[in-house]
Amino acid sequence: MEEGASVSVYVAAPLCAGAKREIGRQGDRVGEVRVRPVCLAPSEGGGRIDLAVIGANARRATQDTSTVGYIGETDPRATRFSSTILESAGIAQLSGMSGRAAMARLVEAIEAAGNADNLREVVADEIAGG
Repeated sequence: MEEGASVSVYVAAPLCAGAKREIGRQGDRVGEVRVRPVCLAPSEGGGRIDLAVIGANARRATQDTSTVGYIGETDPRATRFSSTILESAGIAQLSGMSGRAAMARLVEAIEAAGNADNLREVVADEIAGG
């Protein structure tokens, strides 16, 4: 990864504030890499999930070559749906935790990856193994 590079982490709407606070504590950087949280469109409302929005959110993350992680929806059904899309692109998905905790875990994985050329792949391996 080039010095001064920027990577993206896509974050489900209800978790975005916590994820932003956590990366803000780091000064928006992990080593020489700038980490940019991208807040996604809300996919839940009135106790229902919208699979079209979930799919669009996941596809948006896969189309961004700088994506290294996805902090997923709070509903397990939504996570199952988006995970198939994200797995095909090799993007690590974190779910079942707060936005703050998920971003902290991604920061750890990015730090462990160091200057890897394929940061997305190394972060996914780190998340899967830890």
